[in-house]
Amino acid sequence: MAENTLQSISYRIKREASGIAAWFRRMWQEKRWFRFASVIGGVFTLLFIVLFIVLTRNLPDVETLRDYEPPLPTVVRGVDGEIVHTYARDRRVQLQYADFSETLIEAFLAAEDKTFFSHGGIDAGGLFGAVIDYVSKMGSGERAVGGSTITQQVAKNIFLSSEYSVVRKLREMVLARRIEGVLTKQEILELYLNEIPLGRRSFGVQAAARAYFDKDAADLELHEAAYLATLPKAPETYSREKNFGLALERRNFILDQMAANDFVTAAEASAAKAKPLGIITGQRQPPTVDAGYFMEEVRRQLLEDFGETAEDGPNSVYAGGLWIRTSLDPEMQAAARDALREGLLRYHGGRGWGGPIATIDFDDGDWAQQLASSPLGINYKGWRVGVVTERDGPSARIGFADGETFPLSNLPNALKPGDVIAAERSGSTYLVRTIPGASGGFVAQDPQSGRVLAMQGGFDSRLGSFNRATQAQRQPGSTIKPFVYATGLDNGMTPSTQIENGSYCYYQGSNLGEKCFRGGRAGEFPMRYGLEQSQNIMTVQIAMQAGMPKVIDTFEALDIGSYDPYPAFALGSGETTVLKMTNAYSALANHGRLNKPTLIDYVQDRRGKVIWRADNRPCEGCNMPEWDGQPMPRFGLTGEQAMDPRTAYQVLHMLEGVIERGTGTVLRDLELPMFGKTGTTTGPKDVWFVGGTSDVVAGVYLGYDNPRNLGGYAQGGTVAAPMIKAFFRDTKKKLRAEPFVAPAGVRMVRVDRRSGKQVFDGWPTDDPRAAIIWEAFKPDTEPPRSTRRDEIEAKRKEILALIRRGQEGARSESGEGDNGQALEDFVEEQGGIY
Repeated sequence: MAENTLQSISYRIKREASGIAAWFRRMWQEKRWFRFASVIGGVFTLLFIVLFIVLTRNLPDVETLRDYEPPLPTVVRGVDGEIVHTYARDRRVQLQYADFSETLIEAFLAAEDKTFFSHGGIDAGGLFGAVIDYVSKMGSGERAVGGSTITQQVAKNIFLSSEYSVVRKLREMVLARRIEGVLTKQEILELYLNEIPLGRRSFGVQAAARAYFDKDAADLELHEAAYLATLPKAPETYSREKNFGLALERRNFILDQMAANDFVTAAEASAAKAKPLGIITGQRQPPTVDAGYFMEEVRRQLLEDFGETAEDGPNSVYAGGLWIRTSLDPEMQAAARDALREGLLRYHGGRGWGGPIATIDFDDGDWAQQLASSPLGINYKGWRVGVVTERDGPSARIGFADGETFPLSNLPNALKPGDVIAAERSGSTYLVRTIPGASGGFVAQDPQSGRVLAMQGGFDSRLGSFNRATQAQRQPGSTIKPFVYATGLDNGMTPSTQIENGSYCYYQGSNLGEKCFRGGRAGEFPMRYGLEQSQNIMTVQIAMQAGMPKVIDTFEALDIGSYDPYPAFALGSGETTVLKMTNAYSALANHGRLNKPTLIDYVQDRRGKVIWRADNRPCEGCNMPEWDGQPMPRFGLTGEQAMDPRTAYQVLHMLEGVIERGTGTVLRDLELPMFGKTGTTTGPKDVWFVGGTSDVVAGVYLGYDNPRNLGGYAQGGTVAAPMIKAFFRDTKKKLRAEPFVAPAGVRMVRVDRRSGKQVFDGWPTDDPRAAIIWEAFKPDTEPPRSTRRDEIEAKRKEILALIRRGQEGARSESGEGDNGQALEDFVEEQGGIY
């Protein structure tokens, strides 16, 4: 039955087709007008097919919109979770459809596409009007109205360019129809409101709401929402202050349209029209902390790991919408920045003007545009960067990037037109200010984790991106000595070991012969004295007795640097960075465990998934579905054991003496348990201080970028240590005033500070100069109450006393004179009694 039905249908189709074909042949043969119409229709059909193929060739697949991710900036948070910076070339914030207020949606519908929810991607009425307008303006040079629906604008913004052509418009229409078949109206509107360019480098309504009104999109009032709806038509026109009158007219028109479409009442529209635009002047910057050097270092790491743009991957810095949690502590960053700046300015003192920051050639164009396009700037006490526009003897003028000029006073003799300088306002004039010629780097770090809490790589990152905290290779001077002493402690010495400080000689080879160095105070002193008072000869003696290859091994184990085994490197003649030295000192405060210094804690993608973290320690049992009744799981220790923990504590304990009575006493009145070491290189060309508390370790150096003499009065204790003091003074409230804790295996013994001998009949006091102190020893290395030398000296005196008594008895019997002194002299001449 079914087979008969199919045969019947097939027969009828063939019969009808043959009938149509016969009719077409008859009409073609008999009717001339039919032949003409058929040819014209065929040509048009062929042209339509060709045009359709051309238009749709290489069109993007709208199915990708289902997974479309708009380019978003990277947001950086500090240690407290607050936003401190963004890496963005445009303002972009992505919202969900539910986040858009009804008022905002209706304002854009009234302005752009009131039939949005009823058309299929193309508005026939709007298209017809656009065609008529285009034809009427052909050849006039005027731009016709677009007539685009919101769907068409989405197609243009995401897939096409802004080229003004019929072909682009037709391709846009094709894409719009396809988009309507893939996405819902709400999804299309969400894309539109997130992607539409609205001026002031803002894309999307949330970014624009912040740029124009410093509000979130959900908080906009009716008149503000209507203003944003004016911008898609001409964002660069309606966003400029000189065109605010036109913007007001356009806004009021949109309010009337909202009332006409029953989105608002006539009374609400009238009330909104009575209000001013209310646009904030200038462009508000995103929340940020003055941590340019820190943020640039973070950016370098992110670019290396994730790439720069969307072409580099889905998690790129400038398109991936990453969320970065850093270790930056804003309060400590401010303290580090101020401490370094104050130290640089204090050192510069009365040295006079240091020269221009840069120069501008007036022949290269408008000086204001040149200045505005440069990255130069400064954020210090209201100082501004400007260019000297004219100079006539004692008078001059300075101009700024906004084109304004002002009188300039306090003029250096060498100042000339074209010089870019720092200046500070004083009434109606500006005063020339000097950026110090010397610079430096500052780092503050958590010693237990290696997280960098603050970083300042110069006076101001806007004056140059060179980060002296991480990139400047400098000689550390005496700040390297603690690691020489650590090598000695690992090779049989103790803090009480007596070291010769008078002189040191060593053979340099047949060509150079023997070279001798003289120290400070001659004699033998305990190792502690050498570190507290930064004695070079004692340091070299320790290095040579322990072996320079072993000293170099210690430097490498702590990632300070890799050097040849020459004595000069024991005194800090090698090169390293502030970050590396601070990290090595952190290991001393962390019982010898060395962490890799980190600025980024973890990275999240735009959806919040952690895609990278610095701390990858496993935690067994942390994700169990139910508590098993056992103690809470604990993470293991971070870092690697780079030094014997007992040795690390012994060195740290001696470095506490540097603060109490050594070269770092300027820090003593902070009344914090602190350790540290000063450093001054040959010249001096660099001055250093590295040290801190159990919570924070900080390091700083000061020197010229092209090393030269700082002046004989410049010392680590007088120039660098005060900077560290200023930092800890400003951050003291964040620190725990707790003493350092000794690791297992350390024995605290009372010793005489001057001799290093063990003491049993006294106790240490709080007096920094007390004769008796606590000293840290490894088991079975504690010094005896008296040394072998003391015993020999006592025996010698005992024998001499017996000789004297015997001689006195002989004299009394013979009546001879006293010759006891002669015998003693004879004994001395023979080298003493052993």
